[in-house]
Amino acid sequence: MVEPTPAAHTDAPPPHAPARHGTHLVRSDWVIVGLALAFMAVAGVTHYLGGGAVLAFVSAAAAVALLAALVGRSVEQLGDRFGPGATGVLQSALGNLPELFISLFALKAGLVAVVQAALIGSILANLLLVLGLCFVVGGLKHGTQSLDSARARGITVMLLVSVAAMVMPSVAHLIHAPAAEHETTLSVIASVFLLLLFVLTLRASLRRGDDPGRPGGPDEAEPPRWKLPFAVGMLAASAAAAAFVSDWFVTALTPAMDAIGISQAFAGLVVVAIAGNAIENVVGVQLAAKNRSEYAFAVVINSPLQIALVLAPLLVILSAVLGFASLTLVFSPLLVVSVAIAVLLSAFITFDGKSTWIEGAGLLALYGVIAATFWWG
Repeated sequence: MVEPTPAAHTDAPPPHAPARHGTHLVRSDWVIVGLALAFMAVAGVTHYLGGGAVLAFVSAAAAVALLAALVGRSVEQLGDRFGPGATGVLQSALGNLPELFISLFALKAGLVAVVQAALIGSILANLLLVLGLCFVVGGLKHGTQSLDSARARGITVMLLVSVAAMVMPSVAHLIHAPAAEHETTLSVIASVFLLLLFVLTLRASLRRGDDPGRPGGPDEAEPPRWKLPFAVGMLAASAAAAAFVSDWFVTALTPAMDAIGISQAFAGLVVVAIAGNAIENVVGVQLAAKNRSEYAFAVVINSPLQIALVLAPLLVILSAVLGFASLTLVFSPLLVVSVAIAVLLSAFITFDGKSTWIEGAGLLALYGVIAATFWWG
């Protein structure tokens, strides 16, 4: 889902250390595995034996977030053998598996509003919450940071194009264009074009990085720590576990919303979106703290790009093929305005070429206001 991740953990081997192919898990790996198993156990017990809707929901959400992090790490260990470009492609294809599972189970349960809000919420969480934290942490520690990267600008342009294509059915609906009467067909057409755009960009993504100063450059890559069979097994196990827990999560979602008193829109926009990808993007904040601001920006921005380019169109097509509740790309006006503001702000920040902690604080404040706006629906 994101660009290739460098050695952001203090307990990982140095960038130029010899590759240690084995089943070597660093301390942070063990912490995530242990916590994932613990929360999965609690979620399983509450799902099958009872224990309260809120506890079932919170434990399942925590388990999904941790399993998403494991999926991301497994993909990195697979892709690093074939170069940074391949890592990015694998992350694009597999990194969104937990979010995909949650969305499919939610569509099966008829929670279309939750899925639509979660898709927009994932974009907002990355562009406002995670990016804002990057700017605050990096700015307070290092002062004004540079974003003057051709790579970062390129990703931002692609994000603008992809999100614009994704919300066009919503625009047609809002202005009552003739196409509004065919919103399902238009959504499928838009989804096909978005997926074709993703396929067309694969060739560029597959190229190995040759500039050490940009994301994916040779000096950025961490040598693989896991043997290939172990990496494949970890990916399969974490993906399978994510599928089970996603079902438990969605089952507990409606009772928990009723118990807490939150709307479907808020649950999708904030809770589901953060559960699906927040932990995976902590690496962006770590990079900003190390004054690697350009790389941090590229990592964070690439995640919403893949949501618009791959996850959203794939869900539209799968909902039709599998016979679930029909998902269209016709979002509510408030969702469209919110995502448009977030994408345009990220573009302004990128082309300005610099970031400060004050800008980050502004992004965080905006995210808080948008989240509060959806509390009632």
